[in-house]
Amino acid sequence: MSSPQAATARSGSGPLDSFFKISQRGSTLGREVRGGLVTFFTMAYIVVLNPLIIGTVKDGTGQFVGGGTDPAAAIAKIAVATALVAGVVTILMGLFANFPLALATGLGLNAFIAFSIATKMTWADAMGLVVLEGLIILVLVLTGFRKAVFEAVPLQLKIAISVGIGLFIAFIGVVDAGFVRRPAALSGPPVELGVGGNLRGWPVLVFVVGLILIVTLYARKVKGAILIGILAATVLAIVIESIANIGARTDKNPGGWGLSVPKLPDQWFTKPNLDTVGEFNLFGSFDKVGVVSALLLIFTLMLADFFDTMGTMTAIGAEAGLNDKDGIPPNSQRILVVDSLAAAAGGAASVSSNTSYIESASGVGEGARTGLASVVTGICFLISMVVAPLVTLVPYEAATPALILVGFLMMTQVKGIDFNDLEVAFPAFLTIVLMPFTYSISAGIGAGFVSYVILKTVRGKARQVHPLMWVVAALFVVYFAIGPLSDWLT
Repeated sequence: MSSPQAATARSGSGPLDSFFKISQRGSTLGREVRGGLVTFFTMAYIVVLNPLIIGTVKDGTGQFVGGGTDPAAAIAKIAVATALVAGVVTILMGLFANFPLALATGLGLNAFIAFSIATKMTWADAMGLVVLEGLIILVLVLTGFRKAVFEAVPLQLKIAISVGIGLFIAFIGVVDAGFVRRPAALSGPPVELGVGGNLRGWPVLVFVVGLILIVTLYARKVKGAILIGILAATVLAIVIESIANIGARTDKNPGGWGLSVPKLPDQWFTKPNLDTVGEFNLFGSFDKVGVVSALLLIFTLMLADFFDTMGTMTAIGAEAGLNDKDGIPPNSQRILVVDSLAAAAGGAASVSSNTSYIESASGVGEGARTGLASVVTGICFLISMVVAPLVTLVPYEAATPALILVGFLMMTQVKGIDFNDLEVAFPAFLTIVLMPFTYSISAGIGAGFVSYVILKTVRGKARQVHPLMWVVAALFVVYFAIGPLSDWLT
């Protein structure tokens, strides 16, 4: 009779285990696959949302992404290219960095590019700026500057970044699910429960049921708790929509589904159109808006990308228990290289900058600990290029309960911050609260870094601040003042 230890050894053997170090990191093949699937389901919305954001905005010449005047054609092209780039760079993250982190078009950045940059030039010119930004960050990574900055950040601020991101993704979850919304009345509070202070609509019920199910299964230590919860909530959503015909959430239909309406598609497969790939003009923006303006736009994109990923990989590594004693995840240099290449790849495919997704934490919550999970997520994105209609089967309300649970798990790290030490406690506090309040990881990190340097200085401890923290704090001051600076310099 074989011993349990021998059985474990056999289950942890094989080329996949050896390459990805699955058993070494305390995981299993099943956990990695489930984790990869969960991450895909919680961020698949980008295949639908990115085309709606950048595919419906005309550039400075009156054309849509990829050229032409038909927004429907642009949306279809962008959906395919969004899935393609996300799939390729996420697989690259898994194979090259062996880290459970998925990438796709960055929300926020895509809207900034669409509404603030592309309207001043052609789409190809705007995408050229994104490619340049990604290449500049890649140079900073290869020279060791980006990693050096990361290592210069005090451990407790790294913990605060993880905690802040946990609160941030929980807030994303309740907002996307319609559980918390912006009120219609301008004189009211900035957010409110449901509609008019009351929960309303079947979709919110799906969210609540999904959340209860996921938490219950997790508490009972059921394998695949998050994945089971998402799939069960999706089935419930499809059944409800088929009976009640609720439709999409709009001003006239506040009780509708957010983003995707969960109904079986008439067409299950689509033919991929990759016309947008390669549609970028590297230096066209310099002619359109001038050198100074172009450089300021690149700086804005770069700083957001630079620190968003730094915060995201810290949080994912901490949640997975992979970070070292200084709060640094394994293969951090490789993670940053892939992220930099992803930014440039997004611009080269005309789908905006690609970046690391904090939704990857949902896969980590399911047990993912290696890059195999990223490979699974990436393959799912590639498959979605031809089965894009199936992606719309999972509405926000079914996927976002996973973010609530993972947000809670990440928040538990707050006990690692010494709130009796004002010099780190106040910067940590600003980092934590400003991420959800501003809907920006970079803004929270920037406020924490700047306040940390200020407090150390006013207490006569300026020499304790790492030189790179001074540099980064100064850059964030510029970042926060970018609006007035742009007006003054141009």
